[in-house]
Amino acid sequence: MGHFIKTLLTVNITQRKYLLKKVAPLSCLHTRVARQLNTDQLVSSRSKSRKMTESDVILGLQEVRDKIKAACSKRPPGANAAEPRLVAVSKTKPKELIIAAYNVGQRHFGENYVQELDEKSHDAELLDLCPDICWNLIGHLQRNKVNKVVQMPNLFMVETVDSEKLATALNNAYEKYRKSSESRLKVMIQVNTSGEKEKSGCSPEDASSLVQYVKDKCPCLELAGLMTIGQYNFDLSTGPNPDFLSLVACRKEVASKLGLEENSLELSMGMSTDYEHAIELGSTNVRVGTSIFGERQKKQ
Repeated sequence: MGHFIKTLLTVNITQRKYLLKKVAPLSCLHTRVARQLNTDQLVSSRSKSRKMTESDVILGLQEVRDKIKAACSKRPPGANAAEPRLVAVSKTKPKELIIAAYNVGQRHFGENYVQELDEKSHDAELLDLCPDICWNLIGHLQRNKVNKVVQMPNLFMVETVDSEKLATALNNAYEKYRKSSESRLKVMIQVNTSGEKEKSGCSPEDASSLVQYVKDKCPCLELAGLMTIGQYNFDLSTGPNPDFLSLVACRKEVASKLGLEENSLELSMGMSTDYEHAIELGSTNVRVGTSIFGERQKKQ
């Protein structure tokens, strides 16, 4: 049994299906194998035991989509019924895996590092094979790099605006380089809901004033909503993630102070370990990497 399981975890998807159907049909072994090889175990095996393949990415992406739908059904009555945007976080991943995800309908991809996003957004093969790709910058942005960012092809959104100075720099750069005088760059305000010093983001108390600043002083920016990272590996058995609850409360306060509809402000919260929980609490934008592409490679 143990040897058979190990074999299944190391072969590719096609071979695994063959083994399950041909080697152990209608047997108690097949039943036990199917039970043991649950979704999380397969994701873990793809992530850690070997190099990810295009088939792995397609399977991982479908699993995430299924879990998103299931999480949406658990939202409380009256909550936003729209299915969240899935941003597939492709940092450190090769373009072949991005193309594989794109070919099965994935359009939004997220990158943490400006240099890596710049390289991928200008890649000739990605531009040719993925013409409708939407790039989301989800990592910290320094003001001295805004000119490079706003010129990137297919840039959809910057999710990490955390100060008036950065908002101003982005606004001015986008005004200078935008292709149309009518276009605006979508941005989110990053809120540091956990209070951890190593994380970027404005405080929840400052979110309203920063949102107001973007709306009043940055005509080239389109405010999409609020974003947070929150604590890593929070133990959900102890209750709802307080950082997610904080962002939900922050949106309510911002909407009340500025006279906005709550649902007009998106909530970007939730990653591979907690996106289902985040969706149940109202997230409209989840950033998922490991569950789709496997463990990230160390940045060279």
